[in-house]
Amino acid sequence: MSFPDRCDRRDLLRLAAAAAASTWLPRGWGRERRWRFDPFALGVASGAPAADSVVLWTRLVAPGWFETIGDDPVPVRWEVAHDEAFARVVRRGETLAMPALAHSVHAEVAGLEPDRWYFYRFISGDSISPTGRTRTLPAPGAMVARLRLAYASCQRWEHGYYSAWRHMSDEQLDLVLFLGDYIYEYPNAAAAVRSFPTLGLVRTLGDYRDRHALHRSDAALQAMHAACPWLVTWDDHEVQNDYAGLHGGDGRPLGLNQVDDFMARRNAAYQAWYEHMPVRVGALGRALSGALEVQVHSRTRFGRLADLLLLDTRQWRDVQACGDRKRPAGLVDPARCEALADPKRTLLGAAQEQWLNASLAGARGSWTVLGQQSLFGRRDNLAGPGELLWTDSWDGYPLARRRVTDAFQKHQVPNPVLLGGDVHENWVGHVKADYERPDSASIGVEFCGTSITSRAGSAARVPQRLAENPHYVYANGERRGYGVCEFTPTKLTTTLRGVVDVGDPDSGVETLAQFVVAAGQAKVERL
Repeated sequence: MSFPDRCDRRDLLRLAAAAAASTWLPRGWGRERRWRFDPFALGVASGAPAADSVVLWTRLVAPGWFETIGDDPVPVRWEVAHDEAFARVVRRGETLAMPALAHSVHAEVAGLEPDRWYFYRFISGDSISPTGRTRTLPAPGAMVARLRLAYASCQRWEHGYYSAWRHMSDEQLDLVLFLGDYIYEYPNAAAAVRSFPTLGLVRTLGDYRDRHALHRSDAALQAMHAACPWLVTWDDHEVQNDYAGLHGGDGRPLGLNQVDDFMARRNAAYQAWYEHMPVRVGALGRALSGALEVQVHSRTRFGRLADLLLLDTRQWRDVQACGDRKRPAGLVDPARCEALADPKRTLLGAAQEQWLNASLAGARGSWTVLGQQSLFGRRDNLAGPGELLWTDSWDGYPLARRRVTDAFQKHQVPNPVLLGGDVHENWVGHVKADYERPDSASIGVEFCGTSITSRAGSAARVPQRLAENPHYVYANGERRGYGVCEFTPTKLTTTLRGVVDVGDPDSGVETLAQFVVAAGQAKVERL
């Protein structure tokens, strides 16, 4: 589906809303369908949980994932039960898988009990999906003893196998926070661990759908999606490397920014992301001036234990400072880049900044967790005198970062914890009140995670960079994997897990390091 005019964009929003709430289907319509193949080959997922509801996701596909199943809507039933045998079904419904939305399903199931686990499945004709497991959240005012979540990002297909997801499914998690780069838009990589020879550079809606389907075909990723609900945000590679708002990103290797209609490309990428993520239909927002908008930022309360805030640092950001059209982001000397000192520059956009400030003012949990895309703290990449800062991260928007740290202090936010990704390295450290003054107070902690598979480009320089930035206490660029955070009312324990060999689909996993943060003390201690 393209976006040639305003009517078509509005149709997209109406179709999504109708598909999510299709209680008007004729009784029995479509139940006699006989499938010649498994239409649920991409698995199932759940997300956007609340105390009384959750989103259930699937997408109907033909064999090979890259062929459509036709141009007609397909009725799909869903069931939610207390038991895996579905003998005690508590909710059931029916919806339509629309061809304009790639026959994806986003069933918003309400009327559930708070703080409990459920099983779910989909049924289309004579075909039954794999069974998934999901949960609701504790009531906002409930006392909660524990929250166990994993954070992860950056899963470039051809850079390795998804053994990290296989091991994560054994971690007994309540939630997964995915922090961006679910797909990559590039053609096949040199020295690929596993290839996709029929897929090239991703540019069109069909291309983005195919790339998402490729990733969703992986059994380990499917199993992790089926194990518990996910909270998801995105970064740049879901569209294009280093893009900023409505500005195209890195045009290499083909110089595409000179010939691409970037808005059309972004619209296609955003639609495909919605089609493949367990998010609510309300995420599809206004479609103004030709641009499709998606509300990715969200707030989730896990009882009185934690406020979870997911940010979107791509959709409304200003273009990177001191770059050029061909490659907008890069390392710059802040003394030679006046744009870095512009107080009007934003990474989140004005509306999201206001939302974040209000959310921080209203934070009531023992812990306040911000899931966002990159390294939050300042990182000098130059050894010795002088500085080099990477402009695509918060370092390229230092006054926007200062507004966040000022809000932490103004609202006396309980125990801020920053989780990030993007850099394909593990970084652990302290959030400073003022990064211009190294002796300023620590007001929070940061855990920026490594990648699931994506290679690190400068792992050998990590020890030097760690020494140059003393507000960080640990860094490792050698291993791929994920982090696990366990929150209790009195402490946070974070465990960094790394696979032994990302090139081995049967790779083992090891604990790289473990840290504890006591409630009320913005200090990371290694165990």
